[in-house]
Amino acid sequence: MERVERERLKWKCRRGLLELDLVLERYLGAHPGDGALAELLDLPDNDLWEIVCGRSERYDERHRAIVQRLRSC
Repeated sequence: MERVERERLKWKCRRGLLELDLVLERYLGAHPGDGALAELLDLPDNDLWEIVCGRSERYDERHRAIVQRLRSC
């Protein structure tokens, strides 16, 4: 992943929920070039937070691995 793409992903991780910001910041620190995250970031903040904190399983099956990594942060 190129620097511009990483910066774009980092900017897209800035959300309206502090809790989500903290998880995404930690995740990017551990996985700086994970382009699969970009698709999940298209979800609304509350929906994404529900998935990340484990209260919702309503996400595309192909994102299972990244959701597991996010939940471990």
